[in-house]
Amino acid sequence: MTDPITPIPHEPAEGENECEHALVHLYEYLDSEMTPADERRMRAHVAHCSPCLAELSVEELVKQLVKRSCAERAPETLRLRIHEQITVLAR
Repeated sequence: MTDPITPIPHEPAEGENECEHALVHLYEYLDSEMTPADERRMRAHVAHCSPCLAELSVEELVKQLVKRSCAERAPETLRLRIHEQITVLAR
């Protein structure tokens, strides 16, 4: 038998409630930057919290759209102009 999943605590931690805590760490979850235990807690929370699940769905969609939009390479002239601007700012 597996250990029961402990959701993110309902008690506010440093002024945060459970949902605030989940939303603060949403991108860590989406980017797979959480420990396995934290991922399980996040899944347990969103499985029982419609507002956080909705926010997760929106952020997943935005992440997919950005990824798809960033697949194109910038025109060489734009890349050169940006490089020149960075060089000027660095001096």
